[in-house]
Amino acid sequence: MSGHPKVVVIGGGYAGTLAANHLRMRAGLDISLVNPRPEFVERIRLHQYVAGTGDATIDYGTLLGEGIELVVDSVTLIDTATRTVRLASGRALDYDYVIYAVGSTRAIPASVPGAADFAYDIAEFESARRLRARLAELPADAPVTVVGGGLTGVETAAELAEKGRTVTLVCGRTLAPSLSAPARRSMAKWLSRHGVTVVEGVAVGEVGPDAVVFADGSVRPSALTIWATGFGVPELAAASGLRTDEIGRLLTDETLTSVDDERIVAAGDAAAPSGEPLRMSCYAAGPLGAQAANTVLSRIEGTEPAVIDLAFTGSCVSLGRRAGLRQFGRKDDTATNVYFDGRLGAAYKEMTIKLSVSKIRREARKPGSSLWFKGGPRPEQVAT
Repeated sequence: MSGHPKVVVIGGGYAGTLAANHLRMRAGLDISLVNPRPEFVERIRLHQYVAGTGDATIDYGTLLGEGIELVVDSVTLIDTATRTVRLASGRALDYDYVIYAVGSTRAIPASVPGAADFAYDIAEFESARRLRARLAELPADAPVTVVGGGLTGVETAAELAEKGRTVTLVCGRTLAPSLSAPARRSMAKWLSRHGVTVVEGVAVGEVGPDAVVFADGSVRPSALTIWATGFGVPELAAASGLRTDEIGRLLTDETLTSVDDERIVAAGDAAAPSGEPLRMSCYAAGPLGAQAANTVLSRIEGTEPAVIDLAFTGSCVSLGRRAGLRQFGRKDDTATNVYFDGRLGAAYKEMTIKLSVSKIRREARKPGSSLWFKGGPRPEQVAT
């Protein structure tokens, strides 16, 4: 490859920012990071931002290594024929390789009447900002409904309850299904003590401006409804003619390389290696970013890229500012019965949030320094 290879990283979240820094292991690369916002968003702090208990943005100047060009713009198309990334501003960036790290976004289902019109989501900074502004308009005792019993929904409900809000948490199946039964009982006790009404086993059938209607026909007042049932992904890959899974994640092999184009490598929430994506999480984003960068570097050097090697160790969840829960898990991301909670859980959660950012900064100072737990089981590589 003649000249300086050009790598365009699409997406400046946990995966993309770390990937851009990691690429600097090799001198002589032209690295551009394209992101629609001028600041890095700590998505795992958005529930704090909404409740007014913390900030969620960081200056990229403190995160990116020397020589990386930050392009504040949105990508509209990856033109694989001309090897250009087309931007909303009309600008185009030439590339030799693309790291596709667009992350995840809101997933409010069109199948639930009124949800798209009246429910707020917490998936991105802009929606979190709208939600924060709406909360500020409401009386302190106005009923708030959080739809979604996963960790995002729990953290949002807990943060608001600790601020004195009247909160109902609606779980379509059960509370925090990814946790062990003992950990769920501990979480349920905290929520009960802080006045959160937990509704399990009933789905929301309709959302109105001042109420939610359950699938069984019952109605609960709701001055504000927050939708936190899961995440979708941007449609950029499909719009660019690349194969995706059912929700739009880029289909790749086990080296994170697109099954359609070896010059496009995915990382983070928008990657579906072997059609079996890892859990959407900050935990997986950093290692996948580093592995995507390693794949690009291997292809530049003409060597065979390594396959994904990431083991999970569990998860952690905040319960307001003074409590949390650390769930330990097996390498395949299934929960064990081992956990701790309370103030120690809160301290651990805060440590992991800070560590996620400090790893990016360390990678900027010392490219190649990222470490992660390895040995997780993976399916066989998809044939291209």
